Amino acid sequence: MSTPDDKQPVKKICIIVSRGSLDGIYPALIMANGARMEGIEASLFFTFFGLNGLANKTLDHMKVSTVGNAALNMAMPMLGMPMTMPFPTWMGALPGVSAFATSLMNREMEKLDIPPVREFLELISDSGGKIFACKLAMDMFKLKKEDLMDRVDGVLTVGQFYEESAGAGTHILFT
Repeated sequence: MSTPDDKQPVKKICIIVSRGSLDGIYPALIMANGARMEGIEASLFFTFFGLNGLANKTLDHMKVSTVGNAALNMAMPMLGMPMTMPFPTWMGALPGVSAFATSLMNREMEKLDIPPVREFLELISDSGGKIFACKLAMDMFKLKKEDLMDRVDGVLTVGQFYEESAGAGTHILFT
């Protein structure tokens, strides 16, 4: 158990974003924005399907992942139902369910004054946060830097991202 003397201030948050769904990217954006608001350095490293959140062709059309998402019961209060009511995962595969869930989530995020993904990334970038794309994933998905939004600070290898993350008080999070 740590004591108050053991606590060191958090100086930098480095967040690895590997999920390309709307519900997969927002936690990373909220954590990065929260860090910047607290004066903490923040870097986002988008890898694998997380690149969906940086690619100009997909960035503004991200969807809630409904297939196999066993935690969709958390959204039931948005429909006026109890959170304990299960959402059968097979229903996520029905046509229109993902679009409905996406619309519902976007509406709730707007009520909470949470900006759309592109605007949120611009906000984080404007506040000094850094945004990186994974070179390996870029190569795998045949993407070029010009395919990504203009706020991307660079395309890095994993080793370069670790170098970027170096330093006392750095925490690496995986979403």
